[in-house]
Amino acid sequence: MGKIFKSLPFKLLLGVVVGILLGLVANEAVMNVVVTIKQVLGQIITFCVPLIVIGFIAPSITKLGHNASRMLMVALVLAYCSSVGAALASASAGYAIIPHLSIVSQVDGLKELPEVLFQLEIPPLMNVMSALALSLMVGLAITWTKSKRLEALLDEIQNVVLAIVSKIIIPLLPFFIASTFCGLAYEGTITKQFPVFIKVIIIVMVGHYLWMLLLYAIAGAYSGKNPIEVVKHYGPAYITAVGTMSSAATLAVALRCAKKSSVLRKDMVDFGIPLFANIHLCGSVLTEVFFVMTVSQILYGKIPSVGTMVLFCMLLGIFAIGAPGVPGGTVMASLGLITGILLFDGTGTALMLTIFALQDSFGTACNVTGDGALTLILTGYADRHKIAVAESTAEE
Repeated sequence: MGKIFKSLPFKLLLGVVVGILLGLVANEAVMNVVVTIKQVLGQIITFCVPLIVIGFIAPSITKLGHNASRMLMVALVLAYCSSVGAALASASAGYAIIPHLSIVSQVDGLKELPEVLFQLEIPPLMNVMSALALSLMVGLAITWTKSKRLEALLDEIQNVVLAIVSKIIIPLLPFFIASTFCGLAYEGTITKQFPVFIKVIIIVMVGHYLWMLLLYAIAGAYSGKNPIEVVKHYGPAYITAVGTMSSAATLAVALRCAKKSSVLRKDMVDFGIPLFANIHLCGSVLTEVFFVMTVSQILYGKIPSVGTMVLFCMLLGIFAIGAPGVPGGTVMASLGLITGILLFDGTGTALMLTIFALQDSFGTACNVTGDGALTLILTGYADRHKIAVAESTAEE
């Protein structure tokens, strides 16, 4: 029970509840303080976004480059296509469903939030797209030049950024989210839109199962093997992922489940499952895309244009490969896209972080279970191209 109370989703949910309750009873003097706290915390989070992009993406590229081989490239393409496919499918569903959810973007009789007591400006070192371009170029250049020192430096930078996220950003999030929902409750918006969030979470969970069904159908058709022989062993991994909300934390269980399958090559399991746990985040991507479209409709009165969402989905596939397999890793790594491409402000970002965290366990479970389908495709590819079973695996 103690672990539940210490978990990030519980803290965020507590922040939501406290923020709403405070917003319903707060007067203008209290809201002056609340909006100021929100502004300061928002500046700190925005400042860290380019650092998160560089810290996650560049080191991931250098690590993948060491084992640059045909199977690695196939795995990367599979993970990227699955994530982008899930993102585009989610966007298509968003355009079809969200306009019919009775979302009221402008509510009559809203209170006006008071002015911020003082403005604290903390501009980022660079914008998000510059950080992404720098990460890609530096990561590829280090791979080409085989610079061990710079690779080690990037690893250290990643550790520093992860420390910033875990020691600064994550502890601040409940307060940032509490201040955001306090403002929404004070205005009167939240009471009008709460039923929408429940509907959206249910829709996204259905989307997870449909995408897993599609992945396993494709894997079975390509490999010529029965996908049921894979997915039927994934129950423990799915439950573990729901409980931990972390692909990395679920890795040991996922390996055990995959190795029970009679249709997966053991060498492909040893290679694919650990790799996909870090680069294949289809469930999280599917969730994020549908949520950003919903939040955009609620707060800004419209869904982003098709061109904007396609660009967002294509770039999100790259960020998903570089995101860490930890709770909230996908949305944290892609904050730059949310603010840079979709132009979300602090309120939109906080709302996005909150509803994403509340269902993150099911997105992670979709990621982990989907890894089995991609490993089945790897098995089919290896068999079709007569790639020999690794000797260490063959001897077992």
